[in-house]
Amino acid sequence: MKKYFIAGILVWVPMAVTIWVITWGLGLLDGVFGSVMQAIIAVFPNQFAGDLKHFREIPGLGVVIVVSVIMFTGLLAINFAGQWWMKVWNRIMNRIPIVRSIYSSVQQVSSTLFSGSGQAFSKALLIRYPHADSWAIAFQTGIPAKEVTTKLGEDYVNVFLPTTPNPTSGFFMIVPRRLTIELDMSVEEALKHIVSMGSVPPKNIPGLAVVQPSPPL
Repeated sequence: MKKYFIAGILVWVPMAVTIWVITWGLGLLDGVFGSVMQAIIAVFPNQFAGDLKHFREIPGLGVVIVVSVIMFTGLLAINFAGQWWMKVWNRIMNRIPIVRSIYSSVQQVSSTLFSGSGQAFSKALLIRYPHADSWAIAFQTGIPAKEVTTKLGEDYVNVFLPTTPNPTSGFFMIVPRRLTIELDMSVEEALKHIVSMGSVPPKNIPGLAVVQPSPPL
């Protein structure tokens, strides 16, 4: 009974988590569309409100429209005219006192994470945490700011130390490069290793031997 139950869990848990993540993403996109439609319904007269509500209730329409708008925006942004409008928009947003600090910060983080030329999560490292006798897997996210480098007077690196099993939270740390060990595993393999709490070993790593369990007597 125990063996069958564990085998069933191993089948259903990955599927359930995958469905949950996809459902959460689709719900987020559909929620954006719903908020826009509610604003439009509030503006239009009552005779159009009923038709707009029926239009809003079409299954999957919000996801299709939001994805289409994002794709169309990206198509315009890479053109010369679109880049000019983006500069004008950024200039306007950076002039608003409170908005500019939030907008500029999110813009810089997004550009770093989604740009192929960025340094975010460029490699997996071993660092000493939480004390000198233990190690943790972290990701190099770049180099410290010029002021930090000047005051520390040593070669340091920025690292992000994710938590387990939820890697979306963690700690930002500045550690000496000489106290880090660069790993051969890819960032994706290291992330799987962290999420699984070390139970899923990385694959195709030179010198890594996976010990097979001995057969039962």
